[in-house]
Amino acid sequence: MNLSEHSRRTAYEVRIGQVTIGGTQPIAVQSMTNTDTNDTEASVAQILRIAAAGGRIVRLTAQGRREGENLREIVQRLREEGCNAAIVADIHFVPEVASIAAQYVDKVRINPGNYRTDRGELEALIEQCRQRGVALRIGVNHGSLAKRVFDKWGDTPQGMVVSAMEFLRICKAHDFDQVVVSMKSSNTRVMVAAYRLLAEAMDAERMSFPIHLGVTEAGNGLEGRIKSAVGIGALLSDGIGDTIRVSLTEAPENEIPVAQLLVEHFKNRAGNFKVLHPERYSPTEYRRRTAVQIPIVHNEPLTGFRIIEALSANPTAELRAAILNLEQPDEPVIVKRRYDDQSLETLAIKAAADLGVLFLDGLADGIWIDAPQFSETEIRNVELMILQAARVRFSQTEYIACPSCGRTLYDIEKTLAIIKSRTSHLKNLRIGVMGCIVNGPGEMADADYGYVGAAPARITLYKGREIIARNIPQEEALDRLIELIKANGDWVDPEV
Repeated sequence: MNLSEHSRRTAYEVRIGQVTIGGTQPIAVQSMTNTDTNDTEASVAQILRIAAAGGRIVRLTAQGRREGENLREIVQRLREEGCNAAIVADIHFVPEVASIAAQYVDKVRINPGNYRTDRGELEALIEQCRQRGVALRIGVNHGSLAKRVFDKWGDTPQGMVVSAMEFLRICKAHDFDQVVVSMKSSNTRVMVAAYRLLAEAMDAERMSFPIHLGVTEAGNGLEGRIKSAVGIGALLSDGIGDTIRVSLTEAPENEIPVAQLLVEHFKNRAGNFKVLHPERYSPTEYRRRTAVQIPIVHNEPLTGFRIIEALSANPTAELRAAILNLEQPDEPVIVKRRYDDQSLETLAIKAAADLGVLFLDGLADGIWIDAPQFSETEIRNVELMILQAARVRFSQTEYIACPSCGRTLYDIEKTLAIIKSRTSHLKNLRIGVMGCIVNGPGEMADADYGYVGAAPARITLYKGREIIARNIPQEEALDRLIELIKANGDWVDPEV
């Protein structure tokens, strides 16, 4: 990792249908359908909308044989419509469905947590992919590591890397380089550490597989965009990432402009900023640099803090170097950056991408977004959201909400809005809102409460990792969730 300037990590080129990633190719943006994969008309229509928005790669869930087989019809209809978007099958739990999907799609995404390495399943899939020219994504999820990995490493960044490397070594041993790898988590600190550790591990074994970036279950609205920008931006500033997906609990086509903005924002990162004390920096281990426990925002008392303002086209490297070069290494610092954007959303995404990593890495102690075109309240809210996304200061309820896919068992976008309307006044709580059990219990493991689809119109409620109520009717679920929060003493009535 180059601390002084922006340089992109070297990666093999991987061809995914008509799209090539890695090498000197531009970073590709993608999304995932939330339609039933058995519904050809709805899936095709949604893919066309994603492609029209600029999404060059589109993923669909294939949770069973029927869904896997229907990918043939979907791909055929898309090509008849003149759509050349690369189509990816997302496989969970049933490895044999990957073999079905590989007959029809451009890439197959598998979760190592669902595979065993002693049965030749991966080797057989590699040969099938090689014969058809199909790419493979090794997609590790923080919340669904294999039991044997979890038992030794826990749900840690290190465990995620162990899981990925085991499968990447098999691919390398079989001389198969059409492989992409991802390390997703809803926890930005875990996600960034896992990707950085992965890059180190691959470098140590002379692997250059391209990397897919994403923060899972980021939620919706401005906070979902900020959370994604903090995690993805941290890695893009490191030069890591060949394709990205911003996961929002919204219509999939809404994800594309956010991803495109991030790609453009990191396209030309100029400047060289000499770092005098690289030993003070720990990219894969969170350490607070100072004694400041809770970082501040710009309209709070600034006494005792040094203000460092970024003026260059590479604010992240500029600010990081300035902090690491301080004569007094533990001097509290406020990082400042001016933004002239007229859209609050655009400003928020850029600021989160530029400044969030400095809090993820424990370097900064305060944030100051200089944007007089917006109100003090608007800027303060953005600053607080960035600090929360970086997991250093919690000022409102955090919703770990999945973007939904064909596995989702209820209208998650509508449900999230209703849950927010009843609970967003609560402070310092994390509520998981998950469409199904594939990643649900695991990805929301650090949530205080969980609302997870169990069957059509049925919800299972969690307190932490513990199931409290199974399979309850959805019409009762929100009231039961609030009762659960009250019973545990975490409820306060909203101010009138």
